[in-house]
Amino acid sequence: MKRLHVHVSVKDLSESVRFYRGLFAAEPTVLKHDYAKWLLEDPRVNFAISTRSNETGLRHLGIQVESLAELDEIEQRATDAGLVSSPEKGANCCYAQSDKQWLTDPQGIVWEAFHTVGEIPTYGGQRNANDACCAPATKPDLTLSEITTCGTNSGCC
Repeated sequence: MKRLHVHVSVKDLSESVRFYRGLFAAEPTVLKHDYAKWLLEDPRVNFAISTRSNETGLRHLGIQVESLAELDEIEQRATDAGLVSSPEKGANCCYAQSDKQWLTDPQGIVWEAFHTVGEIPTYGGQRNANDACCAPATKPDLTLSEITTCGTNSGCC
């Protein structure tokens, strides 16, 4: 079963945890000095906040899957639709190790499909401090000329 993922960059973690604790009527599943995450069932969402970016607001959206087979299915759907994706195996990010597929929509919103395989003790693990965590190594480029419309019998819509 899949779960929607939303990651928001915030200025003040304590203030934001207090807000989302009230909104979700739940304690964070993970709470660190720079990161908090709620794994909610209603709605089924993995909602994360962090102070790891200079910019606040939406960091990225995603789909969390429970198996590599589900991740492979998302990768195949992207390939079948002609979308450009960037795989990242064994990524250390957000206190977790995951296999990922990164995509960027036509508006520039980054999407991450991921399967978490374990926890790590530090945010981003052994990544260089200047490397972005929770962002693709390179942003897939998508131009309007690469977008095709779905025909009635194409099976893509």
